[in-house]
Formats: sequence, C-alpha cells, structure tokens
Amino acid sequence: MGALLSLPLLAIPSVGTLVTFAASCCGATACGALCSVCGAAKCSNSVATRIAYALILLVNSLISWLLLTDWAVKKLQKVLLDYVTIDCFGHDCFGFAAVHRVNFALGLFHCVMAVMLLGVNSSKDKRAPIQNGFWGPKIIVWLGLIVASFFVPNRFFEVWGNYVALVGAILFLLLGLVLLVDLAHTFAEYCIEKIEDTESGLWRGILIGSTLSMYLGSIAMTIVMYIFFARSGCSMNQAAITINLLFLLAISTLSIHPAIQASNPRAGLAQAATVSIYCTYLTMSAVAMEPDDKHCNPLVRATGTRTVSIFIGAVVTFLTCAYTTTRAATYGLALGSGKGHIALEEETEDGSHGLVATQPESRREMRAEALRRAVESGALPASALDESDDEDDESSARGNKNDDEKNRTQYNYALFHIIFMLATAWVATLLTQNIGGDKDIEKGDFVPVGRTYWASWVKIVSAWVCYGMFGWTLAAPVMMPDRFDYS
Repeated sequence: MGALLSLPLLAIPSVGTLVTFAASCCGATACGALCSVCGAAKCSNSVATRIAYALILLVNSLISWLLLTDWAVKKLQKVLLDYVTIDCFGHDCFGFAAVHRVNFALGLFHCVMAVMLLGVNSSKDKRAPIQNGFWGPKIIVWLGLIVASFFVPNRFFEVWGNYVALVGAILFLLLGLVLLVDLAHTFAEYCIEKIEDTESGLWRGILIGSTLSMYLGSIAMTIVMYIFFARSGCSMNQAAITINLLFLLAISTLSIHPAIQASNPRAGLAQAATVSIYCTYLTMSAVAMEPDDKHCNPLVRATGTRTVSIFIGAVVTFLTCAYTTTRAATYGLALGSGKGHIALEEETEDGSHGLVATQPESRREMRAEALRRAVESGALPASALDESDDEDDESSARGNKNDDEKNRTQYNYALFHIIFMLATAWVATLLTQNIGGDKDIEKGDFVPVGRTYWASWVKIVSAWVCYGMFGWTLAAPVMMPDRFDYS
C-alpha cells in the first residue's frame, strides 16, 4: 500500500521513498509492534496512536526540509510546469512556499481532525476509530492535501507564512514553556510526596542527585559558552550568556527565599534547577546555531563532513520537535487527561459508601466485581453476570484487550490535534527563516535548520520568558495569598 500512496510524489524519488516509508510505518499496528519490540508487554492503543502521529509529523518535517534543496525545487518546477513559480521578496519564493505548502497540508489535516473529534470522551464513541484507526485513508488524505496545496497560488502562502504561521509558531513555543515550568514543579513535588509517604532514602537521593546534576550541567554549559562563543567582538553572545547566568542565580535565590518558603514550603532548588538547565540549553543552542558572519560560531568552521553533520542536526531537531509535540499534546490535566478520574464505589443500604480497598488487575475485573455486588444486593438479576461474561468474551474476540480508553480517553483528542497543527506552523517558520540566510551554502546542499539570527533570538528570548514564568509561579503566592493554598 505504501507504494500506491507514494505515486503522487514519484517525480521526486527521494521524497517518494520517504512517503512510502511513512505509509508503511505510520500506523497504530506498526507502532504497536515497535512498542512490543522495545519491551512494552502491553502497548495500549492510545500510546501506539500517539507514536503514529509523531512519526507522521517527523516524516512531514523531513519532506518539507528536503524541498528546500535546489535539486528538489527544480524537480517540482518541472513537474508543475512552472505553475507556482513567481518572484517575491527577492529570495527563493518557491522554496519558501513549498515548505509552507507541505506543513499547511498537515496542519489542515489536524484542524479537520480536531473538529471531527470534538467531545469524544471514550473509545466507545462512534467517532473514536477516526483517531485510533483508518490509517490507510488518513495517510491518503494527508498526501492528497499535500498534492492539492501545490495548486494554490503562491500569494496565499506569502500571507500565510509571514503572518498566520508565525503566530502559530509563537503560540507553540509559549505552550512548551508553560508545560516546562509545570513539569519542574510536578517533578519536585512528586519526589517530595514519595519522600514524605515512604521515608525512602532512594527518593531523597533522586531529588538531591538530580538537582545537583542539573546545576552542574548548567554551569558546565555556561563555561563552554564563555570559552568558545564569547570571544572579543561577540557582544550578542556575551550578553545572552551573561543574562542567562544572572537569571539562573536570581531564580535559585528566589526559590529558597524565606517569604517564598513560607507561602509554598515545597518550592525549592529542584524546580529552579530544572528550569535553569533547560534555559541554559536553549541559550547554548542559540549561540551554537547562529550564523558565523562575525566569526563568533566556531562550529560552522569546524572541519569534518559538512553534509552529514547538517543532516544529523536536522533529524535530531525534528525528532525533538515530534517528541515535544506529542508530550505537550497529551500532558496531564492541563489538556483534559482522563487519568486519575476512575474510582469504583457503591452506595450501601445504610447510605454509606463502600470503597474498593484493593484495585483489581483490569477494568474487566472491576466491572465484574461491581456486578457481583449489585446482584448480591438485589439491584440486578443473577442473569446479569452471564450477560456480562458474554459481552466480555465478545469484546476480547474483537481484539480490544489493549484498549485503555473504554471508560475515558487518556487525552483530549481535539486539543491533541490543535497542538499538532501549531507544531506544523513552528516547523515551517523554523525552516523558512533560513532561506537565503547562509551565504556559504553551495547550491544543491542541504540547508542547515535554524541557523539564523531570528532562530537564535527566538531561543534566547524564550529562555528569558521561561525564567519569568517560573519566577511568577514563585512570587504569585506571596503577592496573592488568598488565591493560593498549599496547606
């Protein structure tokens, strides 16, 4: 089937091969097999589905990146009979539009999916298979949208790429920062709860060891940046590295301030360390990917296989983006996760509630136990147990043993697709900001991903915003004590 789906793009052999791979591997069945190979005894449907969508985003990003090469542009112009070739903005408008076409197609696909899946709360909903199945038709629709996008005039994508996609990329970045700050608090508070509940030295060691390791990592990256990227005349790098260091010290001091501790006793260095190492990494990534027109980036002049390093860098960037998007799109209560909402209780005759003290091994056993109690109390006839067994056998025969969303979805389907739509805007913006920016790239070579001052400043400012968000989470309980209760 993969060969059939790649027919529209056979004019570009490499892209056609890539799409064939996507059609063969980007399905829940293949992803479920991958989970099993990696050691997961029970790879649930929801996990396999999320992996499949992440792979589609990865393949789509690689396709749009390949379309920036001079070779791919010439192939496309030949296939499309120069229908979409016009001069605009004084740079390679075709490459700019080609990237936005591919990402717009996937973004539109996720937008339609979000609308179709509004209000789906469990796999029992008739619309749930649209999310977790029909991979062949969905891939056909995705490829069809890509092909159709090349018949839309360039003028539309000039507006889309310079305004709409840019706004989507900013929203995607902000969402990632919010989730990072939330993760910092969640990780530290989880460790503290384990320490308080179990009094285990293991969790104490994990908390202290991870905090110390993250601070040492931040200091090591800062030293490396000062040595290699903050030479004389590199004022941008010097300022970015120094401001990051000052923010690091500021939030660390703030997290252990007596007033902060009084309002939120669980605030501490563990949260600050998590934010610090991430923001220091962002700053290091920014200075390591800036252009070398001022001789401030020795990595650009490093000897070695240039094409291989650029290719590996692009793949790693897109893998990180796919993972981050999937993680953000399914992250806990912020996005309507169903985790933690399932509890089995029944009301006894005297009005009290009898909670199940021990959790059965599966939802099937939980349901059977509830039915047995209902039969014993006379609320249901004894035949209900036989009917239940028949239904369970039917369900098992249909192959639903890995369905972990019968009672409630593990994540909000609609929001999941909205975040993926924002991710396509970020990928397109990241790629197109580099068009014409690296003058030392030979025609036909791969384009380095993110090697522009724009991308560098986006990362630097994102780190500052992240520090600000975290600082506000520490200061807000002190400034507005009535709205926060950590007791």
